[in-house]
Amino acid sequence: MVMIDMLLINGFSIQISQMLLVLLFSPLLTGLVRKVKARLLRRQGPPLLQPYRDLIRLARKEAVVAESASWLFRIVPYIVFAATWVAAALIPTFATGLLFSWSADLIVIIALLGSARFFLALAGMDVGTSFGGIGSSREAMIATLAEPALIMIVFTIALVAGSTQLSTVANIMLAGVGLRVSLGMALFALVIVALAENARMPVDNPATHLELTMVHEAMVLEYSGRHLALLELASAIKLLLYCSLIACVFVPWGLAPAGAPLHVHLIGAAVYIGKIGIAGCLLAIFETLIAKMRVFRVPDFLGAALMLGFLGTLLLFVSRSL
Repeated sequence: MVMIDMLLINGFSIQISQMLLVLLFSPLLTGLVRKVKARLLRRQGPPLLQPYRDLIRLARKEAVVAESASWLFRIVPYIVFAATWVAAALIPTFATGLLFSWSADLIVIIALLGSARFFLALAGMDVGTSFGGIGSSREAMIATLAEPALIMIVFTIALVAGSTQLSTVANIMLAGVGLRVSLGMALFALVIVALAENARMPVDNPATHLELTMVHEAMVLEYSGRHLALLELASAIKLLLYCSLIACVFVPWGLAPAGAPLHVHLIGAAVYIGKIGIAGCLLAIFETLIAKMRVFRVPDFLGAALMLGFLGTLLLFVSRSL
């Protein structure tokens, strides 16, 4: 009985550590991307810890709400933050076989992200401003192509690993599945979806607030104070979520297995931080080298991800039938 209690306590503590790691490290990833982009452009750039200062400053300010806003406008920041944090915390970062790993399913994560997107789009239209409506309509357009592409990517991964449960997928990838063209297509498609979902270049420019081109910023334009702090933190967590998802599925090395000692988990956490750091640097380099595309070309960009996911799934079906 004592042994079972100790195992539960250890599993719960590791799960809480993963949730806190995702929450506390996400602003640092945003600061790293901004810093690397600035250095590539031969500028000093903001400090790495500037996102933390911005969040603290916003949290201390009073939340100003428009008179035409309903109760939905007030609770959406909490819903978006909670759904995004839970989705990011379910992804194995430095260990597999955690206490809540049974719920770390790719379909569940897609559903949580879709729910957060739905409520944020509703909040953008709630006040009745023109920019909020434009941002919500663009977000809906992106979602209609990004979500089917994500589903096709999940099908490809599930056909290779035999499961959509992330701990199982990571363990099978670690065991070795060989070089597969279908997995390469799924990886490329997932990167495209991640760029679109996080409103990064070339879909959107996160460094500007030009009303005619912005997507995410248009929906949160009426928020301020603690509400805006929650939405900004949720946006940073979402970026970390996609980096963690790519690392878990396609670069699973360094993950501590279930029941491993403490030092193995610490090594896994260090490896995970290194992976995220490399992903942030690559994102900064990519955004520096590429220009923003027109809004009307975004469907073509996401259509490429959808076709790559579909071709990856089709290749696996054909190879199994031969």
